[in-house]
Amino acid sequence: MRYYFKIYRLFFKQYLKSLMQSKLDFFIGLFGCLFVQASGILFLYLVFEQIPLLDGWSIKELAFIYGFSQIPKGIDHLFADYIWLLSSQMVTNGEFDRYLLRPIPPFFQLLCDRVQLDAVGELLVGGLLVYISVSNGTIRVTFIGSILFVMAILAGAVIYTSVKLFFAALAFWMTNSFPVLQLGYEISNFTKYPTSIYPKGIQFVSAFIVPFAFASFYPAEYFVRNESFITTIIAEVCVALIAWVIAFSVFKKGVSVYKSAGS
Repeated sequence: MRYYFKIYRLFFKQYLKSLMQSKLDFFIGLFGCLFVQASGILFLYLVFEQIPLLDGWSIKELAFIYGFSQIPKGIDHLFADYIWLLSSQMVTNGEFDRYLLRPIPPFFQLLCDRVQLDAVGELLVGGLLVYISVSNGTIRVTFIGSILFVMAILAGAVIYTSVKLFFAALAFWMTNSFPVLQLGYEISNFTKYPTSIYPKGIQFVSAFIVPFAFASFYPAEYFVRNESFITTIIAEVCVALIAWVIAFSVFKKGVSVYKSAGS
């Protein structure tokens, strides 16, 4: 672990040097991310001006669910955003070759190549909404609850990264899997709100096909309404493990069949 941490730190320093050459891009990205999050919160308030309760959920409860969902998504965005390029151009132009020439696991190199600092916007908004929910009594803070909160956040981040890696790895066979990845990742937007407000088809897809509901709404439901520990937090951890095993297995298989663009 110390060896990999040292390598990651070296990659991170190099990325910061390149980032400082174009500070404007960073601030534009951060502002854009904050704008998107703010528009989502504004949408909630506009809806609740007309409807006091949404399928039995209050504005305070929905604010926590929205904020909670942004934290694991923000962690994934921060550390694993470079996976998007695997789906769109690495296989097409042979850029993936360089990952096979280094004595470092290819997936670890994907994580090292870029840290997407504009994800700070998602993390700030998510953390602020969770803090407000604690302050107004929507969420009760306990020692066990704090541990479960961290567990749920980390498991949620694994689910986000696993879904992204699975669809991106299809590029080893499709050459360009970006449209499929984009379509699958868009489903996460549904799970910032209670899945019960959607038709059964969307509920099924967001839970069992592209399981973003287990990264956001289901664990958030546990903290808001004290739902079953087994069907929320434990289920989320199990889904995260299964999703990771499937995604990483597809990625490894894809690496084994990969052919350079010049071959």
